[in-house]
Amino acid sequence: MDRATVEPQVDAIPGERARRWVSYHHEFAAPSTYVYEFVLDAQGEAIGPFCTDVDGNVLLDFTGHVGAAPLGYNNPTIRERVTAFDLPDPTKIAGQDFYVSAGYPPDDPDFPGPSQLMERLVDVTEYGMDTVFLSNSGAEAVENAIKICYAAGGHRAFTTDGAFHGRTLGALSLNRSKTAHRKGYPEIPGVVSIPFPSTDEAYERDWLTDGPGGNVVADRLDPEQGVIDPDEVAYLILEPIQGEGGYHVAHPAFARDLESLRERFDLRIVADEIQSGLGRTGEFWAVDGLELTPDVIASAKGLRVGATISRAECFPDEQGRLSSTWGAGDVLAALQGALTIDVVREENLLENVRVRGKRLRGLLSDAGRESMVDVRGRGLMVGVEFDTEARRDEVMAAAMRRGLLTLGCGYKTLRLLPPLDVTEREIDLGVELFLEAVAASEGI
Repeated sequence: MDRATVEPQVDAIPGERARRWVSYHHEFAAPSTYVYEFVLDAQGEAIGPFCTDVDGNVLLDFTGHVGAAPLGYNNPTIRERVTAFDLPDPTKIAGQDFYVSAGYPPDDPDFPGPSQLMERLVDVTEYGMDTVFLSNSGAEAVENAIKICYAAGGHRAFTTDGAFHGRTLGALSLNRSKTAHRKGYPEIPGVVSIPFPSTDEAYERDWLTDGPGGNVVADRLDPEQGVIDPDEVAYLILEPIQGEGGYHVAHPAFARDLESLRERFDLRIVADEIQSGLGRTGEFWAVDGLELTPDVIASAKGLRVGATISRAECFPDEQGRLSSTWGAGDVLAALQGALTIDVVREENLLENVRVRGKRLRGLLSDAGRESMVDVRGRGLMVGVEFDTEARRDEVMAAAMRRGLLTLGCGYKTLRLLPPLDVTEREIDLGVELFLEAVAASEGI
């Protein structure tokens, strides 16, 4: 497959093999979040955003493999470096009971493992953060972020309207995007919901107040007229750009207000960067583009492992307070995560993200389609909101039939996540297919 010339080619989707595979899969699998009957051929040809399904259809994946493949499929640099190493068996060990080396000395081993991944994360992260706890997933990264905040004091927390932070019980308690995520499950007590303004109108209408503090949180924490003791608050968690909630970008003034609250009340800020991190927005972390200082960053997805990043003093000293058999022991995943960081930096992909993202948003905004009511996001984290949920779903299906994979989020938004090294040709091709699908949904 030649990335410079390949184009989507679809015969029938889902094809006969895909339907058979899906039927077989669901003989054993519990219901989950499968959005359509796309069956990736893991042994088929794939490069960059292009992949092949089990029926031989070639598709353009603008989901970033659900945000988990920031460099797309079969990145040549990653493949070359991974195959050059003599990987051990097993590649997954009890990594928080045993240390693992990949050669000697530790600052220059044969290949990077969990220790070197943590070193790279510290190196690319500002805010005085010098310590990392590795886990297996984004939900675990969030769970450990909130655990270290609770351990530092306080039993209450702020989360934002529209938030999605994971599916474990602690993370579920912070979700405010869809009822289906948490209805019927027990919740951590003391979690308070606040607005997440992303527009000027929402900032003025939902966030600012005439109260003693001037905004929703400051009013509640006000020493004289407030209803919450600041000493009881363990943390405030937010996504700099909401993912599942609809790709809403935090309003700059909202972020500045949170920074003021952090300084005034010693309020700990947790930035959930599971989807928005690793360069997706044109900054290594999306919070880097805001005037807000996080105390903890939670990362995963494209990192291939979960990571909770903070300052040493924020982590409990007592052994066993944080632990995980597999958390720091997935040698292959840590290698892939470390190499992903290397490629982002070596190939100056943050600049590519900014340039290609601007083009993607511009082409979509300039299309003038009636049913597209908003195009938003930063870098290559782009959401297109439609006039109705039904329209959104119709466009997603029509796009897949043309060979373009997209994903829904929010209530009527489609998200587009091309790889960080996406080319101008691929952006133009994806937009062309996308707008064809929109036109078809409008009966044109």
